[in-house]
Amino acid sequence: MSTIEGAAPAGSSTAGRPAPAPARSTLRKRIFGSGEKPGFLTYGLLLAFLLSSAYPLWWSAVIGSRSNEALGETWPPLLPGGNFWTNVGEVFDTIPFWLALGNSVLISCIITVSVVGFSTLAGYAFAKLRFKGRNGLMLMVVATMAIPTQLGIIPLFMVMRTLGWTGEIGAVVVPTLVTAFGVFFMRQYLVDVIPDELIESARMDGASMISTFRHVAIPAARPAMAILGLFTFMTAWTDFLWPLLVLDAGNPTLQTALSQLQSARYVDYSVVLAGAVLATLPLLVLFVLAGKQLISGIMQGAVKG
Repeated sequence: MSTIEGAAPAGSSTAGRPAPAPARSTLRKRIFGSGEKPGFLTYGLLLAFLLSSAYPLWWSAVIGSRSNEALGETWPPLLPGGNFWTNVGEVFDTIPFWLALGNSVLISCIITVSVVGFSTLAGYAFAKLRFKGRNGLMLMVVATMAIPTQLGIIPLFMVMRTLGWTGEIGAVVVPTLVTAFGVFFMRQYLVDVIPDELIESARMDGASMISTFRHVAIPAARPAMAILGLFTFMTAWTDFLWPLLVLDAGNPTLQTALSQLQSARYVDYSVVLAGAVLATLPLLVLFVLAGKQLISGIMQGAVKG
C-alpha cells in the first residue's frame, strides 16, 4: 500500500515526536532571552551598568586610602592603600565632622518625615477629594517644578535674613517641608491604586475623612511613601548650595563641611576623597538596611487582586 505523500512511514522512529527546535533559535534565546528568563545580553548590560556606577565610589575609596601622589601615577591604582585612617584623622582635625554629621542626620530626617507626610495628605486630596479649583491648584503645583531652584535663592535668603534665621538649622528645614514633586508623585500613585468604591464604602460605614485617610489611603500608599522617603532623604543629605549660603561655617552640614577641606592654594585630594567616602557611608547603610523592605513594598504595590 502506498503511503500518503508527506506523511512519515508507520515504522519511522520520529512518528509522534515534536520536531527539534532550530539551533539558531536556541542560541538567540540564550543571548537575548525569552519571555520568562533574561538572556546573557541582559545580564551583561546589567553587569556593565553596575560596574560603571560603582567604579567612581571605589576609585574615591582607593585614592582616599593613599597619598596625594597617587593621582600623578601613569596607571590609576585599583587597590586600596594603607593611609585611609591617617586621612580620616586629617578630616577630623580639619572640620567639625561630628557636628556636621549630626546636623545632616537631623535635617534629612525632619525633611523626609515632613515631605512624606504632607505629600501623602495633599496627594490624597488631589486624587480622591472633589472640591472647587482642584485641577487649577494641581496645575499650579506642577508649574512650580518648571522654575529652577536657583532663581528663588536670593528672595528666599532675604526672607530668612528678615526672620533672623540665617545660620540656624530651621533655615534649611522650613523651605523644604513639602515639595511639588512629592505632591505630584503621590497624587499620580493614589489616583489608580485606591478605588473610589472603597472610599465610598468606608464613608457608608461611618468613617470620617481622617479615619478614611488613615485606614484606607495610608496602607495603600506605603510603597510610594517608601520610595519618596528614600529619594527625599538622599536629596536632603546631598544638598550643598542652600546650606552653604544660609548656614555659618561653625554650624555646617556634612556636605558643606567637606568644602572646608580645600584650601586656596593646595588641595589634598586624598583627604577630600576620604571625607567624601565617610559622607557616603550613611547612604550605603540606609540602602542595605531598607533595601529589602523597599523592594518588598514595591512588589506589594505592584500586585493587584
